[in-house]
Amino acid sequence: MRSIWNGAISFGLVSIPIKLVNATESRSVSFRQIHTEDGGRVRYKKVCELDGEEVPQAEIGKAYEDADGTMIPITEEDLAALPLPTAKTIEIVAFVPAGDIDPLQMDAAYYLSANGVPAAKPYTLLREALKRSEKVAVAKYALRGRERLGMLRVVDDVIAMHGLLWPDEIRAPEGVAPENPVSVRDAELDLADALMATLGEVDMSTLHDDYRTAVEEMIAAKAEGGEGVAPPDTGEERGGGQVIDLMAALENSVRAAKEARGEGGEGKAEGEAEGKAEAEVTQLKSRARTPKATDTKKSTSKTAAKKTAAPARKSTAKTAAKKAQTKSAATKSTATKSTATKKTAAKKTTGKKATPRKRTA
Repeated sequence: MRSIWNGAISFGLVSIPIKLVNATESRSVSFRQIHTEDGGRVRYKKVCELDGEEVPQAEIGKAYEDADGTMIPITEEDLAALPLPTAKTIEIVAFVPAGDIDPLQMDAAYYLSANGVPAAKPYTLLREALKRSEKVAVAKYALRGRERLGMLRVVDDVIAMHGLLWPDEIRAPEGVAPENPVSVRDAELDLADALMATLGEVDMSTLHDDYRTAVEEMIAAKAEGGEGVAPPDTGEERGGGQVIDLMAALENSVRAAKEARGEGGEGKAEGEAEGKAEAEVTQLKSRARTPKATDTKKSTSKTAAKKTAAPARKSTAKTAAKKAQTKSAATKSTATKSTATKKTAAKKTTGKKATPRKRTA
C-alpha cells in the first residue's frame, strides 16, 4: 500500500520512524455529471471573478476571507513558518482506556508501518506495551496543513491510528431528544430484551452494501441495452405504515427474528427477561388461536349425531301443527306425518309418536 505521509512516532525519548497508510477505502459507485440533452460531460472550471478568465492550478493560492469580505492572502511560506512541533511527528501525549474515547470523535483510520529495519524494534515495543496495558495512546499530529488529534491502538500485529475530532468540534445534542416525557413499561422492555437476544450477534465481515450491489447490477443491465432493474418492493402491500401498537410490533419482531434464525415454536428462553417476554408472546398467541370454529364444530358434530332424531321430531311436530291449521284437507298425507289438526289424526299421530318421545327423554 502506498504511504501518504512519512514521519515518526514520539514515544517519550523514543523515536519510531513510520509511514502512514490509509486503512479504509471508498467502494461507492461514483457518477459524472452530463448534459441530459446530448449526453456531453459537464466539467467545472475555476474562473477568476475579476477578469472572468479560467485560472490554471499553478496560479491558485490560499486566502482567508475576513468578515467584511476582504481576502487576506496566505502563502505556503507563512504556514511553514508557524511553530508546529507535530509537522513530521506523531506525538503521544497520554495513555487512556479505550472507553474514555467518545465514538463521536472517531474520524479517518490509518495504519502505521515501521519505516526501515531499525524501526522494527521500537515499533514492536510500543505495540506490545499497548497490548499488555489494554489502553490506547492519545497523540497529536499534523496532516494536510493542520494539527489533528489521534488515537493509536493495536489491530492484529499492526498499530492503527484513528483521527479524532477535537472536543470543541463535537456539537451538543440540544433539542434532539423527545420533548414530551415518555414512560416505558417493564413488559415493553422485556420484549425489547427478548428481541435483542433473539437477533443475537453478527459477523461484521459478512455485512455488505446492498445498495452498491443494486447500482452495479443496474449499470451492467443498462450497458447491455436493457432497461435497468425492476423497482424494489416498497412494503406497501405488507402494511408498512406507522407503528401504532408498540407491544404488537415487538411481539411480531421477536417471532420474525426466531423464524429467520430457524427457531420453531417458542424456543428456549435465553435469560429471565427473555423468558418472561416469550411467555407473554405465547400467551397472546394462544388467545389468537382459540377461534370458535375449531372447537365448536367438533363438539356440535358429536352431539348433533346423538340428538338429531328427537329434537328434529319435536320441532317438526310443533311447526306442522301450526301449519296444518291453515292448510286444506287435500294435504292428508303431509298432515298425518306432521300432526294434523283433526282429532282423529292427532290421536293416531300422538299414539305413534309417544314411544319415541319417551325414548329420547
